[in-house]
Amino acid sequence: MIAISHPSIRIVTAIAAAAVLCTLPVSLDGQSGAEATRIPRMELVSAPKLQLTGDVDSNSPATWDRVNGRLTLFVMTSMSGKPSTAAGRELTTLGKASSVAIEPWPGGGIWMEAVITDEDGTWYGYYHNENPARVCNSEQKVIPRMGAARSTDRGRTWQPLGVILEAPPRTYDCATTNTYFVGGVGDFSVQRDRDSRDLYFFYSTYLRAERLQGVAVGRLAWADRDAPAGKMMLWRDGIWVPVNALNLSDGIQRFIYPAAGPIFPARDSWHDENLIVDAFWGPSVHWNTYLQQYVMLLNHANDDNFAQEGIYVSFAADIDDPRLWSPPVKVLNGGKWYPQVIGLQDGSGTDKVAGEWPRFFMSGSSQHLAHFIK
Repeated sequence: MIAISHPSIRIVTAIAAAAVLCTLPVSLDGQSGAEATRIPRMELVSAPKLQLTGDVDSNSPATWDRVNGRLTLFVMTSMSGKPSTAAGRELTTLGKASSVAIEPWPGGGIWMEAVITDEDGTWYGYYHNENPARVCNSEQKVIPRMGAARSTDRGRTWQPLGVILEAPPRTYDCATTNTYFVGGVGDFSVQRDRDSRDLYFFYSTYLRAERLQGVAVGRLAWADRDAPAGKMMLWRDGIWVPVNALNLSDGIQRFIYPAAGPIFPARDSWHDENLIVDAFWGPSVHWNTYLQQYVMLLNHANDDNFAQEGIYVSFAADIDDPRLWSPPVKVLNGGKWYPQVIGLQDGSGTDKVAGEWPRFFMSGSSQHLAHFIK
């Protein structure tokens, strides 16, 4: 539980007592009244500005660890392909962000999107990796993929564990009008299930075919965390599809990743000539202890420059079945990239676990609390 003395909670208590909760309108996108009553709601409540100490252009994972016996909150931020880590007693007292070392560097830009901590103190990090689209003779546009790394010193240094997911061959579009990508997969978050059996990857897919674009789901057994290459399963047509492993003549094993079937498919392509896009991307997922449900926050783009139409929320009672996610509902018009929450519970609140009143962030800045309503 959060002590009532926490500054964010004092703000909420005062506002609620005055009965002037200023919330943003929520559209249920055509759901019936009966369906709506079974789905939770999310509202945004103004709060004093809180800024993460590192620069941000991706999801910012948070985790608790002990330093000299004292619980300490760590938050990783990434900017321009370079991750950093800050620490403090709580979210409001984070110190200066310090750059981290990844040796050997996997190439291109690295954005650390998720961190899962093992019981023995090892951190497992999952990163978005961008490399120039040289297959399209371009140094400006990129093809993103996803990789894994491991740290035994609370995120100061990382050992890469290899690529865990990339787009299938020849699914790029060199003629795309997209500002950044010619294809690829990335912009994701990771959630471990409550039984600690599997990691679930909620990621954005930018493949050439419109039917394969949107937000997709992958699954990796937690037991495979130290050797994850080629172990990802992807959700498609109601089943989990494995990776195809090829043994080449030189003894090197190559993995061919299938295309997933998006749970929230694009309605207008990232790559066609009309410059208009209608697609969700950049999911951030947490387990909400108050709702006893998983919550996904989503960006929604309306052009090929990733202009933000709005921020949406979806709910699911479990993550083992991707079909359980509710239709996304808008909570904010416009907004900025990378919406996420960070829970305020000392010792447990992170980007992956939050309660009724977490902090709501966009691009590393928070001017709202998120209020979840059963």
